[in-house]
Amino acid sequence: MGSVTPFPQVGRPSQIGFERLELNRILDLYGRMVAAGHWRDYAMDLGRDAAVFAAFRRAAERPEFRIEKRPALRNKQGMWALIGEHGAVIKRGHELGPVLAPVERRLMKLVED
Repeated sequence: MGSVTPFPQVGRPSQIGFERLELNRILDLYGRMVAAGHWRDYAMDLGRDAAVFAAFRRAAERPEFRIEKRPALRNKQGMWALIGEHGAVIKRGHELGPVLAPVERRLMKLVED
């Protein structure tokens, strides 16, 4: 009694997730888009291959943007991807900040109008 035996993990983790700093950055952007009146809902999917944050204009629609984290692509084209409403990859990269830049620019246009 008193000893803890961890579950064995073979190869990779069973679920991919966002780290605290990554999620803070994403939720900060989401909050600013909500304050601008553009986004109204979000969803997260934490799966075996990817963690996905989807932002919606309305809950009944397709997500306007999906932010995907795929660690398997870390050494190739980058583990972060910004995917548009119709499934086209808008931006891909190794760091989250530059991948979120197109949405940040759109936010600036929304605030100026």
